[in-house]
Parts: sequence; C-alpha cells; structure tokens
Amino acid sequence: MTMLKWITKDTNINFMKARYFTYILSSILVILSIASIYLKSFNFGIDFSGGILMEIKSEQPINIEEIRSKLSVIKLDELNLQTIGTEGKELMIRAQADNADEVAQRKAVAEIREILGNSYEYRRVETVGPQVGDELKTAGAVASILAILAIAIYIWVRFEWQFAIGALLGLFHDTIIVVGLLSFFRFDFSLTTIAAILTLVGYSVNDKVVTYDRIRENLKKYRKMPQEELINKSVNDIFSRTILTGVTTLIAVIPLYLWGGDALESFSFTILSGLIIGTYSSIYVSAAILNLFDLRAVHHQEEDNYFGSIG
Repeated sequence: MTMLKWITKDTNINFMKARYFTYILSSILVILSIASIYLKSFNFGIDFSGGILMEIKSEQPINIEEIRSKLSVIKLDELNLQTIGTEGKELMIRAQADNADEVAQRKAVAEIREILGNSYEYRRVETVGPQVGDELKTAGAVASILAILAIAIYIWVRFEWQFAIGALLGLFHDTIIVVGLLSFFRFDFSLTTIAAILTLVGYSVNDKVVTYDRIRENLKKYRKMPQEELINKSVNDIFSRTILTGVTTLIAVIPLYLWGGDALESFSFTILSGLIIGTYSSIYVSAAILNLFDLRAVHHQEEDNYFGSIG
C-alpha cells in the first residue's frame, strides 16, 4: 500500500534538464539499431524462412532431450522443441530441412514420423515452403507500413505540425530501436513478432497523445509559465499515470518472458522492451523536442484564427 501511494504521489522532476544528453543517447541507439539491422539482418522464423511445424501428443510425459537425440540423425538446419500445456504430454516441433524447398520439407516430415513411430498422436502437421515464406514476409512488411502510415496520418490531423513531428519522431525512434534489439539479440522474427511490434506502436502513440493533450491543456491554463517549465509540469502531471500503466503491463509481460518458453519469448521481449523505450521516448523524444519550437506562438495563432472565424 505504501509503495502504491509512493507511485501515485505528485512528482516534481526536472525531466528536461537531461534532454541534451538524451538527444545524444537516442541518436546513438537509433544508429546502432540501423547498423545491426543492416549487418546482422533478422533471425527469421519458420513463418518467413520456410520450415516444418508439428504438434504431437503422448499418453506419458514427453522427454524433450530424448526426442532431440532421436531427431539429430535427420539433416536439419534448425530444430526447436517446445512443450505445450502443463502436463508435458504435448510437444511442438519446429524444424527446417537443409534444402528448404517443399520436397525436402515433406521428406523431413516423413522421416520425423518414421523415427517417432505410431506411439504419438500427430495433432498438427504443417510445412511452409520458401515461396510462401517470402510472400508472408512481404505481406507482414506491407501490413506494418500501412498501420504506421495510418497512425501517422491520424497524428498529423490530430495535432499541430510541431506536435506531429515530435510524435512521429518518437514513433520512428521506438520502432527502429526495438527492431534493432530483435536483430542484435537474434530473437525469432515471425508473424507473432510483427503483431507485438504493432501492439507496442499503438501503446507508444497512446502514451504520446496523452502527454501532448496535457501540454496543450497547460498552455491554455498557464499563459505566463516558461515553456520548458510548462513541459516539465505537464510530464509530471501524468507521470503517476504513466508509471501505473507501465507497471501493470510489466506484471503481465515479465512472467510471459521468464516462463512462456521459446514460443512466446520473441513476443514478450518485444512488448517488454517496447514498453520501456516507448515510455522513455514520450518524455525525452516527443515531449523534449517541443522545446525547439515556440508553442505559445502556435497556440496564440490558433486562438486568433478561431475568434476571427466567429467574429
């Protein structure tokens, strides 16, 4: 209870004091992320690279190491085993044959069935050829770009251009750094990962919109307050809300990352890192960048246009 009271109390932190340092930090992180993407690319999952997905069930708990040892005789570029459920009687097999064409994939499925025998129930068997993987890769990229473009249009219409630039820079900052982390740490990059990226984009934009709404509200309320002080006050006004939202999300995501296994590792890491980076950028990218503009001049111009139109 004491901890909750501390989190929700009013703060008076001089966030903007560190903005020049964070400008440099953010620039370095973005450059390193782009370098990682360019030099290391991504560890594409079966969705994009092509491969085999099988789900099997046994009457007894499955020994993963025993299965791995049995399948080691097959020539596979990649083999990922993941238990499903709490009883340990179901297993997901993700694999990729040395030769990634569809014939090789089907041959690998037949070999796996032959080695494991009829003591298992084969609940799901799927193969993804390289051509289908390329199509999914293209579709995923197009869907992501269209989603981010739609959000960008909304921000541009919703706010004055100074605010829109700050929000779009923050959105670019968050996306590039999170994708760069996925590349650097070689997390599995799949359709699930793209879903996580789009989720964090929505979270990040929402956080920035809330921050901007408070700044615009305070511009009307505190007409003589220096701009840097006003931005600081606005961030402090909603800081408890930001912390509570972040902590609530972390409570759900951290267990997924720690105990969700390989199937959820990439998704949970993307949400976890995106949450931290998005909160940081709302303050030190999107809000801090507004200090480069004269917001009061914009605000007064809006008021003059409004009263001129009704006069």
